[in-house]
Amino acid sequence: MNRAVSSVRSCHVARLVSSRGAAAAAAFSSPAAAEAWDRRFRLHKPRGQHLLTNPRVLDAIVRRAALRPGDAVLEVGPGTGNLTVRLLESPAARVSAVEIDPRMVDAVTARVDALGLAHKLTVIKGDAVEAEFPEFDVCVANIPYGISSPLIAKLLFGPYRFRAATLLLQKEFARRLVAVPGDSEYNRLATNVRMVADARLLMDVSKRDFVPMPKVDSSLVEIRPRAAAPDVDLAEWLAFTRACFGQKNKTLGAIFKQKRKVLELFRRSRGADERRNDNAGGSSSLVRLGGGDDGDISDNDGNDSYDGAASFSEEEVTAFKAKIAGALESTELAGKRPSKLSNDELLRLLRLFNEQGVRFQ
Repeated sequence: MNRAVSSVRSCHVARLVSSRGAAAAAAFSSPAAAEAWDRRFRLHKPRGQHLLTNPRVLDAIVRRAALRPGDAVLEVGPGTGNLTVRLLESPAARVSAVEIDPRMVDAVTARVDALGLAHKLTVIKGDAVEAEFPEFDVCVANIPYGISSPLIAKLLFGPYRFRAATLLLQKEFARRLVAVPGDSEYNRLATNVRMVADARLLMDVSKRDFVPMPKVDSSLVEIRPRAAAPDVDLAEWLAFTRACFGQKNKTLGAIFKQKRKVLELFRRSRGADERRNDNAGGSSSLVRLGGGDDGDISDNDGNDSYDGAASFSEEEVTAFKAKIAGALESTELAGKRPSKLSNDELLRLLRLFNEQGVRFQ
């Protein structure tokens, strides 16, 4: 893949210490001393700026990441560089760190330069959700809680090909990420991630290991993308799971019998048919990430909107509703809740819906 850093939108690369950060270099002359936060500037809790300062935990994260000689590492939110320094001292060949706060950019570049490791580091100043990432083999990051879902969506459903991501996440979010069908935490997030990757918990991290201390504990999670792409239109799958999990405590039969839902799907399906006729032989693009709802793989979904302005004949809608009911009956899933179903069962239902002309995007 050719994704040169120079093409990153609204970002620039900082490879050496800026003039503003030069004065801070002396503060990082001792790596051990730099672990603790010395309050050179204010940290913003609403932005998720919580620095991990426990050396044992930092060492464990790098060890769990199992970096190999020659690896290109992506770090999101390096902060002042507590984890960054350890990544640079690992067998990895280079580290690309994405940071939105210019104060943090100055701090991490000053620290790395003082340690003589600047030749292995590229800092990309920008929003990690919006910025284009360079090629990487492994992602290792203490992610700001507020971007966990869109960032994981970007990694797994974007154009990136990598071996693994070792991410420090809010504990509750991590539990939902690795949940399995039947678990109380099972949701659309886990369903969509399981379609393209395997995720597992590695260890828990106390909130006391951060400065400033957050309100909740964290967990380290490993995500490994599957080698083979799933045999499904991912855009259609993501739209389908939104429809299913928007009211996950209802049965599928109850969800798809709602008049509002039937009309919404009828409008989408008719529009999909028209698009296929207009673009015969063309290829469909994957969902947009960061701009549209299809890019969100969380389970915080409400009901799909429907403007009600289009005119449908009652006969058309009745026939369409019968197709939905027929697909549910043939799979014997009408009485099941989405949170109890495996991806294989949901995928079988989606294929039957599509065969009946029921489309979700």
